[in-house]
Amino acid sequence: MERLSDETLSMTPLSREERALGAYLGLAVGDALGATTEFLMPREIKEKYGTHDKIIGGGWLRLNAGQVTDDTEMTLALGKSIIESQAVISERVSDAFSDWMRTKPVDIGNTVRRGIIHYRSTGNAIVEENEYDAGNGACMRCLPIALFCCYSSEADRVQASRIQSHTTHNNSLSDAGTEAVLSMIVSSLHGCEKSHLETLAAALVSKFSLYRFDKRRIENPSGFIVETLQVVFQSFFSLDSYEKILIDVVNRGGDADTTGAIAGMIAGAYYGPKAIPARWRTKIDPDVISACTNQASDLLSLGRSKYSTSES
Repeated sequence: MERLSDETLSMTPLSREERALGAYLGLAVGDALGATTEFLMPREIKEKYGTHDKIIGGGWLRLNAGQVTDDTEMTLALGKSIIESQAVISERVSDAFSDWMRTKPVDIGNTVRRGIIHYRSTGNAIVEENEYDAGNGACMRCLPIALFCCYSSEADRVQASRIQSHTTHNNSLSDAGTEAVLSMIVSSLHGCEKSHLETLAAALVSKFSLYRFDKRRIENPSGFIVETLQVVFQSFFSLDSYEKILIDVVNRGGDADTTGAIAGMIAGAYYGPKAIPARWRTKIDPDVISACTNQASDLLSLGRSKYSTSES
């Protein structure tokens, strides 16, 4: 399959619908690709796989080839709640996450689990602000907000983001990183150049200098959202195709399913679905592909009818 470079992309206009689909498929593919190398060191990955560039499952979760993790599953749960409610409502989001946890998912983060248990025991869908909850769990599942709020004001998008995020992660660093990712995806949906996305990342760094990503190469990133986004930004802004970006982030190890998922949604929105190698796309569970395809279309359409008075 032909890979689309930045130069090719500029000559290949993509519709918002194509970019939305690219983001969803990019997320699922990045999740499945990265799950194999999650918690491995780069040296271990090299010894075991050379360069990891195939969706083969395995990893510490012993997944089937093409199986996704909580990153994609929580994204789909959030998307379903928005479509059914035609809005982002904290209780409905928490209901969706609680229902998902009842399925006994293959993986669930501690902060996510704690937030869901808090909702079940108190009925309060919003957790208290916590300086230690700066994990990447809210960011990894934020894609439905970007599509639903593609036509909204920035204020409406931020409000929706914090509603979904604060069901489990109420932290200023997490909020800022998640909102920067959302801005990058929305800008990609509207066809902005990569230079504009880089200004959005720079604005995040200006607000929180911890996010600075132009120093040393980050490897073995933890679930700390700062390290996650440093890896994603380093790859996205230095490489020129979806495939190169994803191979780079997942071979850094650490929380590789989530760096893969977040890099995948941004790069998928920017480069479009045809840039995702067929050898990866065809490995993903068909039910997941179907759900991603339907939600990409439904969320964009719902957001357009809610927020847009004219096609822009």
